[in-house]
Amino acid sequence: MTEQKPIAAPLNRAAFESPVGVPAPERVGIGLRPPHHEDLLDTRPPLGWLEIHAETYMGGGASRHYLEQARALWPVGVQATGLGLGGEELPDPDHLERLARLVDWLQPALVSEHLAWVGVEGRYYNDLLPFPYTPQTLESCRRNVDIVQARLNRPILMANPASYLRFRESQIAEAEFLSRLSEQSGCGILCDVNNLYVSSVNHVGREAAPAVAEAYLDSLPGPAVHQIRIAGHSESETEGKPMLIDDHGALVAEPVWRLYASAVQRFPHAATSLEWDANLPPLAHLVAEAQHAERQRAAALRPSPLPNEPDGDERAA
Repeated sequence: MTEQKPIAAPLNRAAFESPVGVPAPERVGIGLRPPHHEDLLDTRPPLGWLEIHAETYMGGGASRHYLEQARALWPVGVQATGLGLGGEELPDPDHLERLARLVDWLQPALVSEHLAWVGVEGRYYNDLLPFPYTPQTLESCRRNVDIVQARLNRPILMANPASYLRFRESQIAEAEFLSRLSEQSGCGILCDVNNLYVSSVNHVGREAAPAVAEAYLDSLPGPAVHQIRIAGHSESETEGKPMLIDDHGALVAEPVWRLYASAVQRFPHAATSLEWDANLPPLAHLVAEAQHAERQRAAALRPSPLPNEPDGDERAA
C-alpha cells in the first residue's frame, strides 16, 4: 500500500458535521450494544446520541437492521478499535475498507480510534496495546491517521488510552503527543476522562492522580477536543498498590465525575458519551446514568452555588 498525502482538516466543529448533525453538547449519548437494540427502539429513551463499535456492524444481518432504524432517530458516532494506528505497520487495507463502507453508509456524526496498536505481521491481539511516545512513533502514527482520513474523506478523533505502565523510551508526554498528532494530521481529540484517571492512578498513585490528570487536561488544545467519554472501572491490587482496570463495567466513579466536570469547563463544545461494556445493565440503567451526566455537565457550567445551597442533583442510576 502506498502512502497517501494528508488531507486538509481544519480544527473546527464544521469539519466534523454530518448530514445528521453533530450531537448537541448538552445532551449525553450512550454506547449502543446489541443486547439493547430492541429495547432502544421500543422505548425510544431521551438520549442525545448513540455511539457504536464499528467492528460490530461491519457485516449485514440483524445488527445493521437495528442500526438503520436507530440512525433515523438519533445522531450516531462510530468508535473503531481494530486499525492499530499507533503501530509501525500501515492500517490493514481490508479492515480500513470495511470501516469506510460502514462510514459511507451510516454517515456518522463522529468517527474515532485509539492511540494504540492492535497487532503485528498479520497477528491480531484483540486489545488496545500501548507504545512509547517518540518522534518516530509520532511520525508513523501521523502517517496512519492521514491514510485513514484520506480514505474516509473526513477527520477522525483520536482517544487517549488507559495505561498500566510507562515506557523508558518515551520522550514525549502523552498529552503533548496527542496535541502534536492533532496539529500535524488535522485529527481531533477524544478525551476519555475515565482512561485519564485510570492511567494517572496507575502511574503516580491515588493521591497525586487528580493533579496529574488536571495538568493533562490543561495541556490539550481546546479547539481540537470534540468528544469527552465517561465510563466505569474496576480496582485490583498489585504489589500492595492499587491498580485500576478500564473495564467499563460499573457506575462512573466519583473522582471521574470530578475530572469530567473539569473537562466540560475546558471543552464546553465537546459531545459526551457514556460507555458500558462489561456487566451490561438494562438499558434504563444506562439512560439514567446518561441523564445524571447531563446534570453533572450543567452543574459544572453554571455559577457556583452559595454555601449550604443544595444543587438539586440526585443519582438516578
